[in-house]
Order: sequence, then structure tokens, then C-alpha cells
Amino acid sequence: MPHGKDERTSTEPEGALPRTTILIFAVAAGLSVANIYYAQPLLDAMAQEFGISPAAIGLVVTLTQVGYGLGLIFIVPLGDLIDRRRLILGQGLLSVLALVAVATAETGAILFTGMAAVGLLAVVVQVLVAFAATLATPTERGRVVGTVTSGIVIGILAARFAAGILADIGGWRAVYLVSAILSLALVGLLVRVLPRHRIPAGTGSYVAALRSVPILFLSEPVLLVRGVLALLIFASFSTFWTALVLPLSVPPFSYSHTWIGLFGLVGLAGAMAATGAGRLADRGHGQWTTGLALMLLLVSWAPIALLPVSIPALIFGVVLLDLAVQAVHVTNQSLIVSLRPEASSRLIGGYMVFYSVGSALGAAAATSIYARAGWPGVSALGATFSAAALLVWLFTLRAVRTCRT
Repeated sequence: MPHGKDERTSTEPEGALPRTTILIFAVAAGLSVANIYYAQPLLDAMAQEFGISPAAIGLVVTLTQVGYGLGLIFIVPLGDLIDRRRLILGQGLLSVLALVAVATAETGAILFTGMAAVGLLAVVVQVLVAFAATLATPTERGRVVGTVTSGIVIGILAARFAAGILADIGGWRAVYLVSAILSLALVGLLVRVLPRHRIPAGTGSYVAALRSVPILFLSEPVLLVRGVLALLIFASFSTFWTALVLPLSVPPFSYSHTWIGLFGLVGLAGAMAATGAGRLADRGHGQWTTGLALMLLLVSWAPIALLPVSIPALIFGVVLLDLAVQAVHVTNQSLIVSLRPEASSRLIGGYMVFYSVGSALGAAAATSIYARAGWPGVSALGATFSAAALLVWLFTLRAVRTCRT
């Protein structure tokens, strides 16, 4: 197993990555991304303790996403310029401090500032994905990216459930204290397993790296297509997961946050199945994997729309939705990194900006539509985003063929 003193570098790979190392990357990514989503089932408790209005407490989520977006733009590109090992470990230690600040916050201002910092530092996830993709050999890149992405998905889907359980036991502050402890332990493990990352000569300046991101996406049609697909599929994904709590928390269901969080665990089945998408991309089938997954995404909204009538149908739809979204997501990342491995951090960071915009768009639209048209309106919205993604794929097949598929 590689460790901190290992002289193997990401520019001089020595065969396939050890499976244990890949799994540690996945665990690190999952624990890091979970920090963004813990707050969603805790907003009521936070608002009550700090005397913040329900409308204002939404700033916790907003500021976390703003911090995350800034990190994608200004921190992730550093992975192409400096030692990724140091960057990951530094972000990990700072995340521990931010989580402790949130857990011990005595005022709303400290809470909001801490959550913005948590979001900013959570982009270590994208540095991990780019690092894993660069360390992997070309023939295993899709599989490695798929495994690490599965860890991210598990972190996203399990965060709400874990937060609900911990909050029921020790209050909302316990969630962030436990996360800080786990993050510190994880940094200690990463010190041992992360190899050094030798930066090739002539990588340019930080400002040049930032400027190159939009240029890369505008000059490479495949990058832009995959970014637009990410925006649309995560708008659909966010539409569902943002609105789900609304019908389930009121009669006739009246589920607790913990029970609602269980639906996230159901989605893990689909997310885990999506790891195969990376292997298909490695074998040259990324284009058609994308098309099939987008069809499944559109179909998933039919059983999801039956929520008032059938919970089993909803569960089936959740599995299909998560399978489809993650299959496209894994394929997207595998394909874009294969285009320019030397710019993998910038490519992943730029791609995830589309992801963030889509997630924000879906969340904002879902709550607004639900207030006007209920769950049928939410289902129609999600299906619209899904259909748009399928149409983008169909109309850009020629551009997609320019990439290794």
C-alpha cells in the first residue's frame, strides 16, 4: 500500500491502484461530501436554538452551497499546480476546524460563517476524484472513478439519515462533533496512503489555471455537452430529494426525519449498481451507457409520481433515479478526464460547477412548484429536466463521438 513516503507519483504510475487505496479514496470522499448535507434535516432544531426564523435559517444551506461553489472555482484548480497530497491533507485539517466551529457556535453569525467554510473545504472531494483518476491507468480509470463516485453518493444519501439518528441521540451539535472526529481520523489515514504528486514542469500560474477552465469547456464540445448533461440530471435529482420531505412529513404519512432519511438508503442500491458504468466507459461504451441511463431517468418519474398512492412504487422509482443519475455522472467524469489528464483538477472543478448550478436550480424550483402544484407538479418538473437531458444527448451525438466512448 502506498504511503506518504512513497516515491511513486501520479505522473509515473506503476500499474493498477491497490483496491484498498481506492476504497480509502471512496471513504474519504463520502465523509467529506456528507458535511454539506447534514444540515438539511437539522434546520428546524438550529432555528429554534438560535431564534432564527424558518425563512432565514435556509441561509445555512445557501451559504454552504455558495462556499462549495467558490471552492470549485478557486481551490480545485490548485490540484493541477501543487502537490495534491498536501492540498488534500490541508483541506482535511481545516475542515476539522470548521466542523468544530459549527458544533460549538454560540451565535447565528458564527454558525453561518462556519457552514460557509464547511462548504468551501468540502471541495476536497473533487480533488480526490481528480487525483484518483490521474493515478489510475487508462484501462482502469472508469472503474476507479466509479468506485470513488459511489463513495460520494453514499455520503450524500446517508448524510440525512445519519444526521437524523445522531441528532435524536445527542442534538444537532453532536452531528458536527462526530463528523469532526471522523474527519481527523481520516486525515491520519490519508497521511499514510496518499502518494506524492509530482507536478510536471511548465504548469503555469494560478491565474492562468483559473482562466483556462472556461476556455477548456468552450473549446472542447464534449466537455460542454457533459457539463450541460450534469446540470440537467442533477436538477432532476435535486428536484426529487429536496421536495420529498414535504409530502412525507405531513398526513397521511407524517414520517419523522429519520424515517424520511431511510429513503436515501434505498437509493444506495441504484447508486452502487452505477459503478458498472465506469467499467463500460473503460470498454468504449460510455456514449450508449449515457443514453440508456438518461432513458431510465425519464422513466423513473412515472413510479415516483405515484407517491400519494404507492410507497413501493416510489421506492422503485428512487432506485431507478439514483442508478441513472450516477451512471451518467460516473461516465461524464471518466470521459472528461480521459481528454486532458494533465488538467484533471480543472476539468473536474469546472464540471462540478454545472453540477452545483443544476442542484441549486432543482432545489429552488422544486419547493416553488410544490407550493403551487403539489407532488404531481414536482414529478412533472423532474421529468422535464430528464427529458431535456435526453434531448441534449440525442442532438449532440456527433460531438460526443469526438471523445473516447
